[in-house]
Amino acid sequence: MTDDSADLLIRVGDLAGLSPAPALLDVRWRLGGPPGRELYLAGHIPGAVFTDLDRDLAARPGPGGRHPMPAAADFQAAMRRAGVRDDRLVVVYDDADSTSAARAWWLLRYFGHRSVRVLDGGYLAWTAAGHPVETGQPPSGPEPGDFTASPGHLGLLDAAGAAALARAGLLLDARAGERYRGETEPVDPVAGHIPGAVSAPTAANVNHDGTFLRPAELAKRFAELAAGAGLGAGAGLGAGGETTVGAYCGSGVTAAHEVLALALAGIPAALYAGSWSEWITDPARPVATGQDPG
Repeated sequence: MTDDSADLLIRVGDLAGLSPAPALLDVRWRLGGPPGRELYLAGHIPGAVFTDLDRDLAARPGPGGRHPMPAAADFQAAMRRAGVRDDRLVVVYDDADSTSAARAWWLLRYFGHRSVRVLDGGYLAWTAAGHPVETGQPPSGPEPGDFTASPGHLGLLDAAGAAALARAGLLLDARAGERYRGETEPVDPVAGHIPGAVSAPTAANVNHDGTFLRPAELAKRFAELAAGAGLGAGAGLGAGGETTVGAYCGSGVTAAHEVLALALAGIPAALYAGSWSEWITDPARPVATGQDPG
């Protein structure tokens, strides 16, 4: 599935003047903290509902990784509590770079919501533009939504699919380069990467202020990554192309950001939701280290 960039992102000026108001989800979260709810209470976009990534956008940690896919019924219930409706635009945001907001975007799209946009530049762009904020917990929650979760609307990989894609397509590792190379691993008990995967840190998808690079710049980046992996100049990427693309990270959060950046570039990609934290639960799965995909 491909999308025009206008269907993926929204700028702060456009959000401020939007009527009727969308369902607005605050998905601020950081690996290792601080808790996103504390940030939300300190200040959020008026009307936004805090969405807990660990609770609302993932199942419990376990053999499926640190942030396994939520069951359709659980995700549907969480989105209905947040006021998400099938016929209402949803806008998701985080601090700035859309790293965690993209997880909500991906899940909503995967489960069939047709109108979801990520606030480009996030909360920092909103406040930098001088728009008003609210603090504390709203006295009453949103009117319950009617969203119906129907899985399968975006590409999803399991471990076997990720391994096959690393051999026969382009599997991008969205983590920082030092984690890919196995030089450090701050969260998971094993360091390294899936053999054949190509390092593609999500930090290179955005500008210094957290806004996404232009689609043409993103397309150039991914074409160069494909060429570096021996897949030609990347002309085969995208709808109708010969090379299938997928992404993974530590637990399926920043990889959703990679999938969003690929979509902006016109390249459909599948997500390995279990990602590295699931991959290493089976000691029979191989691990590569170093800069070479392996």
